[in-house]
Amino acid sequence: MESTERLTALLRGRGAEGIAHPGGTLDGHLERVQGRLAALGLSLSVQLAGRAHAVYGTQGFDVRLLADDERPLLTGIIGPAAEELVRRYGACDRDATWAELATTRRVHDRHTGAVEELDADQLREFTDLSLVNEIDVAEHAPGFLEEHGAYFRRLTERWAPVLSPAVLAEARWAFA
Repeated sequence: MESTERLTALLRGRGAEGIAHPGGTLDGHLERVQGRLAALGLSLSVQLAGRAHAVYGTQGFDVRLLADDERPLLTGIIGPAAEELVRRYGACDRDATWAELATTRRVHDRHTGAVEELDADQLREFTDLSLVNEIDVAEHAPGFLEEHGAYFRRLTERWAPVLSPAVLAEARWAFA
């Protein structure tokens, strides 16, 4: 798959193999997230976004592999829809967004304070990617479920109406 190969080369060229992350390295985490999204039947666009989801840093993992002015580079590899999902995921202010996301459909940008309202497809892709990422972290970070499991069980049920059925089932199993 050309896009995946090009993206893998970019991530590794930017040092993802040498950045520690629960379960080993950031590169390993990104690969697992992409693989799980594929196994759950999500689109190639969402799979590629899953592989790149942390390139601009995130609220929970603020290590950047790409600068904002390099968005066209990523867009050229994974396409505009996947890149926009990556940008949105990285910029999300989780505290202001996650609890009411399923009802408000609004994502708050932690950098600018801007608020974006998502359509149904964008919302499903965003919530699917977000929970699949957290599932991987839960599986690889000792103590994660003990500390955060109850929160993610509640979040899964809040998001249940907007998640894809496969991700909902996976999240219920993972956070049980």
